[in-house]
Amino acid sequence: MAKVAYFDASALVKRYSEERGTQLVNEVFRLLPNSARSCSVITLAEVTAVLVRKRNDGRIPRSLYKAALLEFNREFIDDEDVFISSVDDDLVLESIPLIEIHHINMTDALLLYSALVLRNPAEGDGKDLLFLTSDKRLLRALGAENIPAFDPETDTADDLFRMLELPRHGSDDKQ
Repeated sequence: MAKVAYFDASALVKRYSEERGTQLVNEVFRLLPNSARSCSVITLAEVTAVLVRKRNDGRIPRSLYKAALLEFNREFIDDEDVFISSVDDDLVLESIPLIEIHHINMTDALLLYSALVLRNPAEGDGKDLLFLTSDKRLLRALGAENIPAFDPETDTADDLFRMLELPRHGSDDKQ
């Protein structure tokens, strides 16, 4: 089964605004087809909010903000091949226990529960997920739930290739 990269906002925003880990997120985009990219509808709103904050506080100029938003829309929101998981009342209610179990916030609980549903063939599509996040609490919760996770801020290109189960060509392991 092919891997699906499931992004939270802390990882996905690196595609549209230069941060530590941007090169590895770009590598995921290079390595995987659009149909192997996924996120929650909440992540779409969070990435947009981060880009707006960066524009408002001057970390990115308006021209780069507009270009980033256009690219984000093209690569995720408007791309029919990208899988966007929805959030409904049942998902919210089912994710609430994860807050206490893993000591995470509500958004992280929703994302974690979404990933659990997506990888479960009885409930979702049985997707073989690689969750991309730089959120330390969410990383711990993903580990506790046995969901493979990649942190583009601390993991390496070699880690990425190993987790995606792809052969590695070349010797540059840190990006």
